[in-house]
Amino acid sequence: MSVLLRLLLLCLLPLGSLSASEILLVGAEDQPGIRSFVSALEQRRPHDKVAFRQVAQLPKPGQLKADTRLILLDAPALDWRLGEAAGPPALALRVSRVQAEQRLGKSRPAFLSLLWSDPPLARQLRLAHYLLPQARRIGVLYAEQSRFLLDELRQAAEPLGLEIVAQDWPDLRDSRPLQHLLANSDVLLGLDDPELYNSKSAKNVLLSSYGRQMALIGPNAGFVRAGALASTYSDQDDWLAVLEQLLDQPPARWPRSLYPARFGVSGNQQVARALGLEAIEPSAAAKALAAGEPTP
Repeated sequence: MSVLLRLLLLCLLPLGSLSASEILLVGAEDQPGIRSFVSALEQRRPHDKVAFRQVAQLPKPGQLKADTRLILLDAPALDWRLGEAAGPPALALRVSRVQAEQRLGKSRPAFLSLLWSDPPLARQLRLAHYLLPQARRIGVLYAEQSRFLLDELRQAAEPLGLEIVAQDWPDLRDSRPLQHLLANSDVLLGLDDPELYNSKSAKNVLLSSYGRQMALIGPNAGFVRAGALASTYSDQDDWLAVLEQLLDQPPARWPRSLYPARFGVSGNQQVARALGLEAIEPSAAAKALAAGEPTP
């Protein structure tokens, strides 16, 4: 064997030592959407061992290999990982700020990185400002579990010259808080709080706001299809890009929480026409909002 060939083999040995990472995705159910996500991650990381397991099939977290890369895909998976401190670090997807507040309060376990599913509040405010530049009073309904977001909203609104008009809505059967807020606001901004914005309340909120020719921004892309004017969102490719970056790093460098830098804008053109607004150009809106994102 020539000296050159030996040197080449010695150089390649460290590459072999970078053995495939074991990436374990965890969820409550094996659904088509989850299978699509797992398959897409496998294609992006052909050198890693990517697998999906249902929560019911797994032992306690502490019984897994310490170097396993855990990706939690839903709330039951998060609850399973929170069952004990022992076990591999985890990246939790599809968890909203309100859900985390309910489960964790102010605590953030060192083994957990939360990748938020709800749109960033500052980004949603900039979207409202971009689409409705004359609006100054931003109406926000909140419940007890989403009250903690109000201070962050007010801080984000100040540089834009916006005022947050907050209204507690403890009983969805009583429309008076909603009507009071609509009477004192220029646009409604929805928090991603399922206690407030759900299939039962959607009709009341949407009909009441549009009865006053008032737009609803958010709380998520699903509500845009239901009748909200617009929302920002991150799709599967955006999340896969985040995971690519994080899985290339040691878990010790994973952030405690993170929003994806990449995002899009979803707009309801029919609602825009009904409100007498110009057609929403999603790509132009996303580009304008991205220009206002804070730099890392």
